[in-house]
Amino acid sequence: MAARSQWKGFLKLSLVSVPVKAYSATTSGGGEIQLNQLHAECNSRIRYKKTCEIHGEVSQDQIVSGYEFSKGQYVIVNPDELEKLRTEDDKAIRIDSFIPEDSFDPLYLSGKNYYLVPEGPIGQKAYQVILQGMLESKRFAVGQVVMHGREQLVLVRPLHGLIVMSPLNYASQISSSASFEEEAPKTTVAPEELQLVKTLINASSKDNADLTGYKDVYTQKLTQLIEAKVSGQELVAVPTHEPVQIINLMDALRQSVEQVQQGAPAPAAAAAAAVAEPAAAGKPPRKMAPSKGTKPAETRKRKSS
Repeated sequence: MAARSQWKGFLKLSLVSVPVKAYSATTSGGGEIQLNQLHAECNSRIRYKKTCEIHGEVSQDQIVSGYEFSKGQYVIVNPDELEKLRTEDDKAIRIDSFIPEDSFDPLYLSGKNYYLVPEGPIGQKAYQVILQGMLESKRFAVGQVVMHGREQLVLVRPLHGLIVMSPLNYASQISSSASFEEEAPKTTVAPEELQLVKTLINASSKDNADLTGYKDVYTQKLTQLIEAKVSGQELVAVPTHEPVQIINLMDALRQSVEQVQQGAPAPAAAAAAAVAEPAAAGKPPRKMAPSKGTKPAETRKRKSS
């Protein structure tokens, strides 16, 4: 199934406007497992309904948006009125400035990323010109765009042959690091300790930031748990290895360096080996509790009056 664009508009640099579409850089779900809430008594699904204090449950087409300007008093704002507020500039990613790529602070990233691709052949040439210009200049662009009903500050940068747009937090939304300085006071660092930690860093360093080897171990173990329970098996817990308590920092650093240099397996790799074993011989598999409305396997006998 082809991906669906999240936004359509223009990438605007001065008088140059490039028609583009924005696709989310993350896949929906991402392999995550969603657990549903059930009623403990009958295992029926818990449902959430939209209700009105006066008329009870209402359908989606009966719901409007409003702003509470005074206690219990609202002004209704219709979608058509919101659309009228949008100008042509609001339908564009307006690039305001370019910054050196090494001057950007990742702290401002909000966690979302979008691939921008040209919409149709007409914008392909201008798209490539802007992309190549940023690459050769080693610059990122900062701009603004109206998206999802609000104006957002964005970073626009080249990545893997495409232009990527990343919404940012405004400066007013970032907590100052000075607020936490008292909890992390500066202390004297011994030269030997510094040398050991630098040795540990170098021994653990890689040439490239390749994250493909990292797996969601918790989701893998949760999947095994669910599959084991569905098939009536018992999940055997992975034996935990208690870490040796080392009080002295120098000893901890030395042992850490030795462990890395010897190529000891990472704890996450061992944790991924959760094993589901069949239930013990002669022990019946666990029965799944029926949901509400499911007929029991056996006919219940009527109570004698």
